[in-house]
Amino acid sequence: MSEQRFVIVGGSLAGAKAAEALRTEGFSGSIVMLEAGHDLPYERPPLSKGALTGDESYDSATLHPQSWYSDNDIDLRLDNEVWRIDLSAHNVYVHLQDKLHYDRLLLATGSRVRTIDIPGADAEGVHYLRTLQDSQRLQKRFEDRPDVVVVGAGWIGMETAAAARGYGCAVTIVEPQATPWYNVLGPEVGQVFADLHTGNGVDLRVGEGVSELVTEDGHVTGVRTSGGDVVAAGMVIVGVGVIPNTGLAEEAGLEVDNGVLCDQSLRASDPDVYAAGDIARWFNPLFGQRLRVEHWANAQDGGLAAGRAMLGQDVVYDVVPFFFSDQYDTGMEYAGYVPRGVDATMVTRGDVGGREFMAFWLDGERMLAGMHMNVWDSIDAVQEHIRAGRRVDLGRLADADVSLTDVGIT
Repeated sequence: MSEQRFVIVGGSLAGAKAAEALRTEGFSGSIVMLEAGHDLPYERPPLSKGALTGDESYDSATLHPQSWYSDNDIDLRLDNEVWRIDLSAHNVYVHLQDKLHYDRLLLATGSRVRTIDIPGADAEGVHYLRTLQDSQRLQKRFEDRPDVVVVGAGWIGMETAAAARGYGCAVTIVEPQATPWYNVLGPEVGQVFADLHTGNGVDLRVGEGVSELVTEDGHVTGVRTSGGDVVAAGMVIVGVGVIPNTGLAEEAGLEVDNGVLCDQSLRASDPDVYAAGDIARWFNPLFGQRLRVEHWANAQDGGLAAGRAMLGQDVVYDVVPFFFSDQYDTGMEYAGYVPRGVDATMVTRGDVGGREFMAFWLDGERMLAGMHMNVWDSIDAVQEHIRAGRRVDLGRLADADVSLTDVGIT
């Protein structure tokens, strides 16, 4: 019997973590990773945080050195774009015609930036942040201290704005909603982040969209808002979200709906295909519904889970979604999930005005999500309450003198 071959499409964090899990769990067969780009697998948080600000080197983003892949007998093939997948024949096609047979296949192709389609959007000086090279280009431009306009007050927009201010750039953020992260954090907590940025010199314009990028000789010179104002810009950073790279999966005939549809073990609609990271929309039994999560922790944890599942282990991927953000001297962590349509009650504890507080979102007495701002070593307790599904006392929850482990109702 020939050696089994597991193929991973996408040299992403999720893909590399799956390969790591396969070897850790004792898989002795062939592992081939196919990556369209030429960079070793890396983690994305430094690209909008420490590496972009200059506090860390870009080398810190690299997950493993080249030697790790050879030492673990992982055949990492960079500059190898997969063009097609034949599910019935168990083949992937690279460079149009070259085919590679697989016994099990993992799709870890991540996502791409959502672009804007307005006049001037293709001008020189318009930037997106997704790749290592994108981040390095931003940093190089920040060093010249241009006037920066950020389109969108989401995670990428707010973190790049903070980084730009660190280089001394004048920064304007244009956001159509009432506060940053309005749909995730709501107006009260969103306003705390708004105040954080305006307090650091950012011109934050909420309730306004962008109708045009003003250009001169092919280079962006300004941003026209939906209100008719023109904001001067030497560079524009667009941060309006990402789109999962599901094209290969869809063309192959896998079930796709805002992500590759997977069961609780990250298995796709074909029994020998799995998905992990940004593209996986899997059934999370803890929440009783499908989730698709675009943050670092899901790529890491999902990759590990998928690797174990590919080996036939009984994997139930029931994680509590988690993400974090660093801006200026402020750090935050968030865990949980508030389903759409739930009119959640928000409870805070600590000093909201002083930006040392926690916020919780509850459905009745059951915690759905929680976050902290500069209150460390607290998020594990939040995840424990969510996972246990226990009722909590809202009064004790709001009291910072009561330990988070003691707010449950017995």
